[in-house]
Amino acid sequence: MRKALLYMLVIITGLLFVGRLFYLQIFDDSFKHQSENNAYKRVRIYPERGHIYDRNNKLLVANQPSYDLMVIPRNVKPFDSLVLCDLLAISKDDLVKRLAKARHYSPRLPSPVVAQLSKIEYASLQEKIRKFKGFYIQKRSSRYYQTDIGANVLGYIAEVTPQQVKDNPYYQSGDLYGKSGVEKSYEKQLRGVKGVKYLQKDKFNRDIGSYKNGVLDTLPVNGHDITITIDAELQKYGEQLMVNKRGGIIAIEPTTGEILSLVSAPSYNPALLVGRQRSKNFTKLYLDSVAKPLFDRSLQGQYAPGSPFKLMNALIGLEEGVIDENTRVTCRHGLHYGARKPFGCHCPFGASNDLNKAIFASCNAYFGKTYLNILNKYPNASIGVQKWSEHVKSFGLGNYLNNDLSVGNKGRIPDSSFYKRVYRKLYSTFIISNSIGQGEVETTPIQLANMTAAIANRGYYYTPHIVKDIKGESLDEKYTTKHVTTISPQNFDPVIQGMYDVYEKNGGTGYYSRIKGIEICGKTGTSEVYSKINGVRTQLDDHSIFVAFAPKDDPKIAIAVFVEHGFWGSRWAAPMASLMIEKYLRGTISRKDLEIKMLNGSLQDVYDSYISGEPFNINRKR
Repeated sequence: MRKALLYMLVIITGLLFVGRLFYLQIFDDSFKHQSENNAYKRVRIYPERGHIYDRNNKLLVANQPSYDLMVIPRNVKPFDSLVLCDLLAISKDDLVKRLAKARHYSPRLPSPVVAQLSKIEYASLQEKIRKFKGFYIQKRSSRYYQTDIGANVLGYIAEVTPQQVKDNPYYQSGDLYGKSGVEKSYEKQLRGVKGVKYLQKDKFNRDIGSYKNGVLDTLPVNGHDITITIDAELQKYGEQLMVNKRGGIIAIEPTTGEILSLVSAPSYNPALLVGRQRSKNFTKLYLDSVAKPLFDRSLQGQYAPGSPFKLMNALIGLEEGVIDENTRVTCRHGLHYGARKPFGCHCPFGASNDLNKAIFASCNAYFGKTYLNILNKYPNASIGVQKWSEHVKSFGLGNYLNNDLSVGNKGRIPDSSFYKRVYRKLYSTFIISNSIGQGEVETTPIQLANMTAAIANRGYYYTPHIVKDIKGESLDEKYTTKHVTTISPQNFDPVIQGMYDVYEKNGGTGYYSRIKGIEICGKTGTSEVYSKINGVRTQLDDHSIFVAFAPKDDPKIAIAVFVEHGFWGSRWAAPMASLMIEKYLRGTISRKDLEIKMLNGSLQDVYDSYISGEPFNINRKR
């Protein structure tokens, strides 16, 4: 029995060895690949990133040669680290950390040691690279900005994170990708497709030519060129107007939804985030928690919309039938209700205002009464506010707009479910602040611009978007799909006439910003701002807001201007909107008085005062 068991053990062991040998020789080709890996080197060839043009085919972003010092850790031989550090202008500790990071990523795969070497650094290193075994120089391209504007629009590229390398097989350590702006939104189209070149190696691991005569090599495919909707001249002018101010200017072509300008202030030169100084410059911008240049106020800033929101309540009031053009409300210097502090306005005491005058004189009493009538039309305020909310949201407010911009906030348009969390039983008087764009309502500047475009179109809008054309691709149909509001077209006419009279009638809040020969329809806004200072709720200087479109009957541009702590809407935002409209429609400026005042004006002293703790002063000179 023992003898048979021994035979069986020998036979089974033999079969296991034969089976393993059969598997290794027939099925497992890992050793073949390992042998081949010792025979050749796989080098990535980076494609040219697509160029970016403005709507008038002006080149904004191109490429320039760039060089990376790469390392394959397992191939590194002892070298003079001090010489290499001197050539790279880095410390020895920094070099050690970078080599450790590369070894952790992969001993066999290449990793960057120093990216985006300058031409001078490349020339110096190229002469001595043979002394540093395991290191080589890889050529690629980096961004070259032909403009100093539109940093928030264009965005920037940065090195991929280890997590991105893990999640996306396209990327490898050291690759660059779009981190913000158009570069991020259209990363796949801009980046192109990498090529691969295989190089034969000899027994000393030296490159001796193409592997297998290049039959395995693939050429890179360059990224697609992109034309964006921005008018570079208009964008530049808007950024000049916003120097020493904070806020945003957004202009949209109403008939297409194309964004003509997307100004966020303060901004920065996009070239700061290119090259070896990118990390240092980015850190400086990121840590600026006061001016926040990396925060796109035009897309991310959520503010009370102020008086421009009265246009919404006028339209809803007309649609719901609670007012018409002839409805009058008596104003006693503002909106008075119960024991509340009145919402003051500039109407004469006892003025009897119809809809037209309520719009161009910005009467708080009129729109407070209208708002209450909208909510009280229904059995209870919860049903009324839900219906009101649905009307407002049909203009794109309270939503992300589903656009192609890399960042954004949705704002807030409250509905019945929102107030159920706040009140046991809702009464219309509890939320009357919504009538004048205060209260719980919050919008972003781009949403206000889109709302204005919908009014200019008499009841519809196209999703605002930043890309006009992608070479080799068609534009997503969602940007050519019309979104219709819940307001009937005929109800826009009296509101638009009121907006026109904001400029044209003496007493209109935009009267002193009118441009001769251009029919502009607009609405000023002044929204209150509060902040906690030393634990105390403190009123700060109001925000200055203005929305407008022009011309009246054939609108080519809709615009929203938002200036933080600019006080009256007519002081800063209205003149800027008028100048931007004339600049776009005519290419020149006739109101030199306004231009000089806006270009030379500054609110920096106001912003500095908040840092120093100076209290709010309603009589502050600006």
